Order: sequence, then C-alpha cells, then structure tokens
Amino acid sequence: MSGVITASEPSWIGPFTGLSPRQFGKLITALRREGADPVRKGRPWSLPLEDRVLLVAAYWRTNLTLHARCCQARRPTTRTTARCGPGWNMSSAA
Repeated sequence: MSGVITASEPSWIGPFTGLSPRQFGKLITALRREGADPVRKGRPWSLPLEDRVLLVAAYWRTNLTLHARCCQARRPTTRTTARCGPGWNMSSAA
C-alpha cells in the first residue's frame, strides 16, 4: 500500500467503499455505459473516473455512517432530523 488512496490498488476499495473490487468494477462499468466519463470541452479531469468514484463513495459511506451514529446517540445534525424516527426533533436533544 502506498500513501495515496487510489482505485488502482484493490486493497483501498473495500475499506473506503464497503464494496468488493468486483462490485466496484461493475459500478464503474455501469457509469461508463451511462456516459459518466465523456470527453468534454474545458479542462479535463485530473483524476481518472475510478478514483473519482472511490472518492465519492468514501464520502457517502462516511457521511451516512455519521448521520446514523448521530441518530443512535440522539445528537442532531442538519440532515438527521427527518431520518431519526418518530418523535425526534431538534428540541428533544438535551
């Protein structure tokens, strides 16, 4: 493992995305099929599609885990109010 997180090393995919390298490959294939990586005018991306997807998947996994933990601890965040269950509101977080 090197110090840079990259999708070119399968060992980084599981811990940061929760996906197996095979599932991650299927995701990349589906995104390419849908046109996620076309050549466009302007400055090109400096990261390959695989690394961009790894970055976004790691963000979403961390963000959703944070909100789930806040619900369990009964600590509100800006987005957890509607997802923490019945009777939960900002004023009940004392």
